[in-house]
Amino acid sequence: MNDEKDNEIPIFENQVKFQTYIENKHRPAVLRQTDLGPCLQLWKDSQYLKIKLSGNVIRAHVGSNPSLDFRTKNFKYCDLDLGELIERASKDLNEDYFFDTNEVYYLRSVSGDGRTPQVSNLETDFPQISQDFQHPDIFPSDRLFSSVLRISSAGVRVWTHYDVTDNIYCQVVGHKTAVLWPPWQADNLYLEGDKSLVADIDNPGPEYPLFPSIHDRLSVDLQPADVLYIPALWFHNMKAKDYGVAVNVFWKELQNKFYDPKDSYGNKDLVPGAKSLAMLDNVIKQLKLLPPEYADFYARRCVKKIQDKACLK
Repeated sequence: MNDEKDNEIPIFENQVKFQTYIENKHRPAVLRQTDLGPCLQLWKDSQYLKIKLSGNVIRAHVGSNPSLDFRTKNFKYCDLDLGELIERASKDLNEDYFFDTNEVYYLRSVSGDGRTPQVSNLETDFPQISQDFQHPDIFPSDRLFSSVLRISSAGVRVWTHYDVTDNIYCQVVGHKTAVLWPPWQADNLYLEGDKSLVADIDNPGPEYPLFPSIHDRLSVDLQPADVLYIPALWFHNMKAKDYGVAVNVFWKELQNKFYDPKDSYGNKDLVPGAKSLAMLDNVIKQLKLLPPEYADFYARRCVKKIQDKACLK
């Protein structure tokens, strides 16, 4: 294992030590040289995946800018055959395209037709390749939430966000850089729902003065057979260095009653948290009935009470 530093994610080559660390620390970690099954060899051949998965029509993010931005929607959702997506995503230039030859592709698989997404499951969604993949046995099988196939062109960066379930990001083909921030940085990440408004995490700009500097984040470079543990509520941003294929496995750490039963992605706020935020909207509505200096006074009292009663010291 690497010596752990404040801004580095520890890397293990022993699953027992890896599992002990994540159970005790509940912090990100990498298990290197993991036995993920035959996929490590088979999926390196894009033609193998193309042949196996052709016939599955999926909805993918397609754009000319590899830094996908949910605010400006600098991408389109496009339907195409999964075999064709693999063919295009694995190349730098394409003769067939939607917008231009340099466009990039990103797939986050969902069950259903893409318009009414359901919880993704590799085994039922893509049985042609599911037997190629296995993940390390680090959580009870009855806690499994979803298993997501991810395919991306070189250079694709997906916006910073958090999930409410623990997950492991299993890198099968290609290389990625993962950047993470702890939950207690939420105040500084300029959130809109579960996503950060900051598109360029390396140069956030003057409109985001509180955004953490490069020294206040964790990062790690992922290679094939790496498994990255991302705890629930940890913000993460992934950038593909080259064409990549990964499987993202999510599981529920808490009791089922805490999770929104309509959540297909694992990113809807936990039920008590969502209710608290809704109640807070009503609190704000009440405070706005007062003159500004009075509203400020009671707002500060509310904040102090929440800090004293609910925030970790």
